[in-house]
Amino acid sequence: MLLEKYVQQSSEGFSFSRKQASEFAKQVATDFNPIHDEDAKRFCVPGDLLFSHLLTRYGIFEQLSCEFAGMVGADVVLQCNEQDNVITISDSQGKVYLSLKHNGKCQHDLTVIEPLIRDYVSFSGQNFPHILQPLMQQHQVMINPQRPLVIYQSMALSFECLPTDKVELVLTKSSLQVEGKRGNVILAFSLTQNGKAIGTGEKRMILSNLMTYEEEGMQQMIAEYNRRKEFA
Repeated sequence: MLLEKYVQQSSEGFSFSRKQASEFAKQVATDFNPIHDEDAKRFCVPGDLLFSHLLTRYGIFEQLSCEFAGMVGADVVLQCNEQDNVITISDSQGKVYLSLKHNGKCQHDLTVIEPLIRDYVSFSGQNFPHILQPLMQQHQVMINPQRPLVIYQSMALSFECLPTDKVELVLTKSSLQVEGKRGNVILAFSLTQNGKAIGTGEKRMILSNLMTYEEEGMQQMIAEYNRRKEFA
C-alpha cells in the first residue's frame, strides 16, 4: 500500500513521525515547504497526508469536501470518527484537525484510489513556484521570505461518475484575493478519465505575512526552493 510506510498504527490510533511526514512531502507530494522538514522548529504534518489517509481508509465519494482546522505535530496520536456524513480526525483531547463531509456512492478500490492520491498530492506540491509565483506577481504581493507561510485551508472533489481507472488532474483556473497581509488562493481543476471529463475539484489556501512584491527576493526564494528540491 502507498501510505503504509508513512503512518504509524497502534491500538490507540495512528500518528506520523517527523521522518514519515517529511518523506511523504518530498517523495510523494514533491512538496518542499520548510515546515515539513524533519528538523523544522515549526514542524507540521502535510495536510495532504491526512487527506490521503482518509481516502485510503474510507474510499472516494461522489462528493467530498475537506476542511482543515489545525496543524498536526509529529507523533500526535489521532483517531477517526464518523457520524452521519462527516468524518473527523481528532486527538485524544478532542481537538479536531480535519473534517471531511461526503455524499453519494463510494469507490473503495485502492488500484484506483492510490494513483489518484499520487496525482493529486503531486499537483498540490507544485503550487510553489509554478502557480503561486505568477499570481503573486500579478497582484504585486509575495509571502515573506523570512517567514514563508502557506496554509492549506480546504479542498473538494465532485464526480459525475466515480472513477474506475486512472484519473488525471488539470488546473483550469487560479485566483488570489488579497486582504491586507493575507491572501486567499483558489485553485480549480478538472478530473478526467481516459480523456473524458468525470468531475471537478477545488483547493483553497491562505498566504500569510504578505509583503510588497520584490522580483529579486522572489527569485531568491525560487532558487532556494529549487536548491532544496535538488538536494532532498
